[in-house]
Amino acid sequence: MRMRVIMAGGGTGGHLFPGLAVAEEFRNRDPMAEILFVGTEAGIESRAVPAAGFPLETIPVRGLKGRGGRGLIDALYGVPASVCRSLKIIRRFRPDCVIGLGGYASGPVVAAARLTGVRSAIMEQNLRPGLTNRILGRAVNRIFTSYDGSAAFFPRGKVVETGNPVRWRKLPEVRPSGKFTLLIFGGSAGAHRINVGAVETMKGLVELASGIKVIHQTGAADLEWTKSAYAALPFEVELLPFIDKMDEAYARADLVVCRAGATTIAELTVFGKPAILIPYPYAADDHQRFNAEALKEQGAAEMILERELDGTKLTEQIRRHYLNRARLQAMGKAALGLGRPEAAKKIVDECYALVREA
Repeated sequence: MRMRVIMAGGGTGGHLFPGLAVAEEFRNRDPMAEILFVGTEAGIESRAVPAAGFPLETIPVRGLKGRGGRGLIDALYGVPASVCRSLKIIRRFRPDCVIGLGGYASGPVVAAARLTGVRSAIMEQNLRPGLTNRILGRAVNRIFTSYDGSAAFFPRGKVVETGNPVRWRKLPEVRPSGKFTLLIFGGSAGAHRINVGAVETMKGLVELASGIKVIHQTGAADLEWTKSAYAALPFEVELLPFIDKMDEAYARADLVVCRAGATTIAELTVFGKPAILIPYPYAADDHQRFNAEALKEQGAAEMILERELDGTKLTEQIRRHYLNRARLQAMGKAALGLGRPEAAKKIVDECYALVREA
């Protein structure tokens, strides 16, 4: 059966990258499958989707959260315009199925699918769903979740626990650097507090500098000052505003220091990477802290709250893992045991079944 699928949403890597993984699975299953992404010009999808070889159309929707006055009025005005644009896209593309990836850009497209009678589904990466997906859960035919506990937030009978898809089937073979490699990142746009904490941390590890290599994704805004800060330290460092080949970065890493978004958690567990997690404290319903605590309880990660990120605690944890490689390996093994490498396959299987039911 030749499938035509719209993947709707994005905004951040946490929403988009699982969608790209599912799109790749559709294409691997059937090279003739037609996949169209719908998002916004401001989201990460505007760059990442074309780079992955998929077509992208955009709608004018903007997020409502954090806006006031005129900005809120403009954002609300964009909703009906985005639904109308989505209706035109659906009528022209004629999809068999629409999949909402999460984020505000998914709402108008999934709503348009409901209005036109097209089968639809949403992907929920977090244990506690965001507002958009809680609303859309009433309108779609299937809800793909990463955690069993998410079912309590959605209508019964629609939920399928699949896990959260990751972008790569396996990590590439890389030549070992001979050094203990730290991978540090704070999400697709970087994280200023992690950047500051990382620089302070490395100042406390200078006695180990000959044995440590740092790969650090800073985000564009912090690139220049972090470059200057690291230049005063004796470490071998790779600084990038954005890591395009994150699979290679994971493959090279002995220890990862990062946020605790659902997509990052999925990648760490599928590839068995030990991590020190620093949850974003302003995430909806504090879901990143719940994600981090779940891994910590299983011995797969350490957790440092952002308010504790003064350099001292992170320095101590990195030094401890540098000196105790057996503990590091045990964390990686525990992480691997939590991974769901079959998630993309399960979602594609469910989409084929959903279309056959129509």
